[in-house]
Amino acid sequence: MTRLAIIGTGYVGLTTGVCFAHLGHDVVCADIDADKVARLCRGEVSIVEHRLDELLAEGLRAGNLRFVVGAASAVLDAEIVFLCVPTPQGEDGSADLSYVEAASAEIAKALAYEAIVVNKSTVPVGSTRVVERVLQRPDVRVVSNPEFLREGSAVDDFMKPDRVVVGCEDRAAAIAVAALYDSIRPQVIITDPASAETIKYAANAFLATKLSFVNAIAAICEGVGADVDDVMVGIGYDKRIGSEFLRPGPGWGGSCFGKDSRALLKIAHGSGYQFDLLAGVIAVNEEQFDRVADKIRMAAGGSLQNATVAVWGLTFKARTDDLRDSPSLSIIKRLLAAGANVRAYDPTVAAIKAGVPAEVSIHNDAVAATTGADVLAVLTEWDDFRWVAPGDVAAVMKGRKVVDGRNLLDRATWQHAGFTHVGIGR
Repeated sequence: MTRLAIIGTGYVGLTTGVCFAHLGHDVVCADIDADKVARLCRGEVSIVEHRLDELLAEGLRAGNLRFVVGAASAVLDAEIVFLCVPTPQGEDGSADLSYVEAASAEIAKALAYEAIVVNKSTVPVGSTRVVERVLQRPDVRVVSNPEFLREGSAVDDFMKPDRVVVGCEDRAAAIAVAALYDSIRPQVIITDPASAETIKYAANAFLATKLSFVNAIAAICEGVGADVDDVMVGIGYDKRIGSEFLRPGPGWGGSCFGKDSRALLKIAHGSGYQFDLLAGVIAVNEEQFDRVADKIRMAAGGSLQNATVAVWGLTFKARTDDLRDSPSLSIIKRLLAAGANVRAYDPTVAAIKAGVPAEVSIHNDAVAATTGADVLAVLTEWDDFRWVAPGDVAAVMKGRKVVDGRNLLDRATWQHAGFTHVGIGR
């Protein structure tokens, strides 16, 4: 058992702390929000994440998971400290390290002798040096251990990782961090800090590239009369390509892909490389938002002025309540700008909240959201939507057009109920 401190209890920090406690380590999690700390001490999780509440309760019962206010008080006896604080994107695409630097300054004097500090947040290449400079502790080793957690399946990703990446010039420190994961027997890559930090950016940028490629192929399929789903099955069986991330959609979003792709673009430019390929990936994604909004416009008869559009799904993906950089919201903003009235339903959004335009009418039921609508748009892949009876929608909806931005609904069933079903790449 190793004594760990986790600084920050957002998606990454809370998942990391709870899961390390589940693996048997002694974990203290710190946050600056006293109310949030109090809720966590009571076992209350404010984010939607599968199994997170279950493992949080387990750690509290076992006594090896605790929550405190303030980073300094959390690190006093810690052997290894994980920095899991926000790294928001600046206007130029670069990552803002002010939270990382502030947390490092706060813990500098409180760290135990020869403690290890780990950058878990996604940070620019060279950030271990930034932390070392702020700490001014020659006895403390700084390690890069990037996270690869997908929202909605973060616990499973932590417990069954594809790989664990550890970057440090001090091999003993790298091995100590890697050893924390021994009980789940992952594939471990030990490398230098710059390589570890680049791996995270490169991985997300490559996944974003696959998604943009699929949506570009979907546009071609629509032009030539092919079915993108069949095309993706056909190329996915090629072992060099694989079947993951080959589903077309309304565009990609979330807290990682956009931020990390733009950050890597900034890093590339700073290193003297004009990364036109990645710039194209980002541009194709923006175009996809326009394409889906245009599909909805055409379904409404060619104009969205005073048209009513029902939207199913607001979060950037299913199984999470995260609205950050949601493709659905990007498309909704385009609909509103064109004069549409938007009625929306999402299982995790009960009322207008940060990120959702105030003009959107929020409803507590999928069918209710379609009342009087000219067009229904499916923009998040919540499985619940598959099982909504099209007859129930037909009874309240004014129009008979569905734009299925996730190719989620059964096309034949909806067509049989009298709807025109417009998918992506079909």
